[in-house]
Amino acid sequence: MNDTTIRQGRAGGGGARGAMRSAPDFERLPALNRGLRLGEPMTPEQVERIDNASMAILEEVGVIFRDEIALADWKRAGARVEGERVYLDRHLVRELIATIPSGWTYRARNPERSLPFGGNHSIFVPMTGAPFIRDLDDVRRWPTIADLNNFHKLSHMSPALHSTAHHIVEPMDMKVSHRHLHITYSSMKHSDKTFMGMTTSGKNAEDVMAMCEILFGAEVMEETPVTTGNCNGNSPLVWDETMLSAMRAFVKRKQPVLCSPFVLGGANTPASVAPAVAQLNAEALSALAYTQVIRKGAPAIYGHYLSTVSMKSGAPMAGTPEISLMNFMIGQMARFYNVPWRTSNLLGGAKTFDAQAGYESAMTMNAVLHAGANYIWHSAGWNEAGMHCSIAKFVVDAEMCQMGYRMAEGPRWDDFDEAMQAVRDVGPGGHYLGHPHTLENFERAFFMPKLFDNNSIEQWQAEGSVEITERALTHAKKLLSEYEEPKLDEGINEALLDYIARREREIPAEDALNTEY
Repeated sequence: MNDTTIRQGRAGGGGARGAMRSAPDFERLPALNRGLRLGEPMTPEQVERIDNASMAILEEVGVIFRDEIALADWKRAGARVEGERVYLDRHLVRELIATIPSGWTYRARNPERSLPFGGNHSIFVPMTGAPFIRDLDDVRRWPTIADLNNFHKLSHMSPALHSTAHHIVEPMDMKVSHRHLHITYSSMKHSDKTFMGMTTSGKNAEDVMAMCEILFGAEVMEETPVTTGNCNGNSPLVWDETMLSAMRAFVKRKQPVLCSPFVLGGANTPASVAPAVAQLNAEALSALAYTQVIRKGAPAIYGHYLSTVSMKSGAPMAGTPEISLMNFMIGQMARFYNVPWRTSNLLGGAKTFDAQAGYESAMTMNAVLHAGANYIWHSAGWNEAGMHCSIAKFVVDAEMCQMGYRMAEGPRWDDFDEAMQAVRDVGPGGHYLGHPHTLENFERAFFMPKLFDNNSIEQWQAEGSVEITERALTHAKKLLSEYEEPKLDEGINEALLDYIARREREIPAEDALNTEY
């Protein structure tokens, strides 16, 4: 953590320090600058083996691009195209991905919340895409736009969530064809952090780009990324028109997309870790290369959604050892190509916020941080394999991100000499509780969770035996009651609302995506 984010006010005695600890802290943490050594289970020879296998897939098996524009683009780029199948020469792939920047700065609405990205820098981003919510009363139901607004507010107030997202939950009270407009506005209005942009169709993505231009200006968008799109592949080895058209909309405006194979290990990949990574890598490279066909030098992110499949039920699993191993391996491959990469964090298949949810999430986060991921998506709220976003889990996950952030910084050495002097001062059989070094450093020495209970069972019982879900929901209600909106410029706000109103008149209000050009 840099010095500006550490509380400096130590004067005023224990009472003042206690008040500081109990007061809400909405200070944004800067992008994580990892200080841990990377977990790299593969030897250089094994990395090259995966690379060679992936290139052989691209050359000999090929990738289906179900999109006429993409097929024409690949022909012009010199690829062999047979029907919808594109065969990519490894030299062409390497030449293209070499033009992807290794990092950049994300510009936020509030420039003070802009973020360095790539290399050793990581950012945490909340989950998206939940068709259900577990609400402030822990009731599972359809979400509304008001629920989505609340999640953007909670993202804004969470120090370790560096970005908010787009449809954290799907607002079911909005027309499908108009939904992307209101989702984008919600992410722009209720937080001044950077955010994700909808890629549910090419036209939807173009609307997002138009709204970003209203918010930031075309010149800023040319200078640096202001949002992030996601393009999921259809594993094995298929990219469709919906994702590719959205990819073009973003990349033409120099905005990065996550090139994300959607991996269900054992179902749409081989049922083995290393071969699954080889296929995933081929899929990601094919999309990364296509971004550079669209616009050479545009930012892009090696992405994936990664799960393994239960051979008992076919259901996706989370927190398994193989998922962690694959994350380590994918991190090595992304660094081999010198491109930033995305992973998923704090995933779980539990139906409530129970012990399973905690264990699965913790297992995933540990691996993700040691794997060196840059864009750490689905970092708050994910449960039930993404079918619902839990408010209780959201706020606890946000605190988990703070804990992960602190761990990934690595050990601090700036007070080492002073602490060694304290050892001499205290001597054998003493204690450090009143020593000046302890009084000066205890607030930053050890992370002190707000939502976890570490008191005695007697104290816990005396305070009502409140479990984590109830504590978390109480905390969420408190946060929302204290929320202060980071006001949009009045003229920009009016322009955004005018754009939404115009597009609602132009787009048929049907329960279908906005796809017509």
